[in-house]
Amino acid sequence: MSDKRLTGAVALVTDAGSGIGAGAAHCLAREGAAVALVARSSDRLDQIADDIRNLGGQAITVTADITDPECAYQAVQDTLDRLGRLDVLVNNAGVVLLDTALHAPLEEWDRLVALNVTALLHVTHAAVPYLIDAAATSPRRVADLVNVSLTAGQLPRQGSSVYNLTRSGLEGFTESLRQELLVERVRVSLVEPAVVEAGLVNHFGTATRNAMRRHVGGREALRPEDVADAIGYIVTRDRRVAVNEMRVRAAE
Repeated sequence: MSDKRLTGAVALVTDAGSGIGAGAAHCLAREGAAVALVARSSDRLDQIADDIRNLGGQAITVTADITDPECAYQAVQDTLDRLGRLDVLVNNAGVVLLDTALHAPLEEWDRLVALNVTALLHVTHAAVPYLIDAAATSPRRVADLVNVSLTAGQLPRQGSSVYNLTRSGLEGFTESLRQELLVERVRVSLVEPAVVEAGLVNHFGTATRNAMRRHVGGREALRPEDVADAIGYIVTRDRRVAVNEMRVRAAE
């Protein structure tokens, strides 16, 4: 009998081309899950998929702009067609763009809402029926939906109004969805990392990236695999256990 806790399960990870998404894909694959790597660009997906396969795992790549509802639904369908089921969804796609209402371009606000809210809703809506089916039919008798945010999203400050709108909304959405899916044995969780290393900071807008680098300074920041470990911990608990929210901060 395999000691890998996700053997036979299928996971879909959004924004899996780098950072937390890539780390989560590797973590879930090590636990035995077949992983669908989803991102808007295929630049790094093939390499990550090859790395997983070289370590004995199973991975496929799906290039999709999930801000488009049809593309999001197709990404889920491609996962089902090629891997047969869906047991774990990790909603990791998102962006941090900070500026005041006076100076922020409207395009940045639109991008925040598109990536942090709309894309997540599209994938979630497409995936929920299949997660419910997986919980009912799999040996694990449970399925998981994990939304990834940031602790900064719960700390409203000047220049972060729309970003906070997207992240505070995600917290409420996650909790409501958790209550709805309890009876279906689909666990819904929120992971909120804090300070991150430079590689993750590169996903932020220019002004935010520079400010974050100053903030991190010489301290030892979180690495992508630290947050991935938190995701892995959540989805590998026995079905009697649900971790609803986890905040992951740098020790310093």
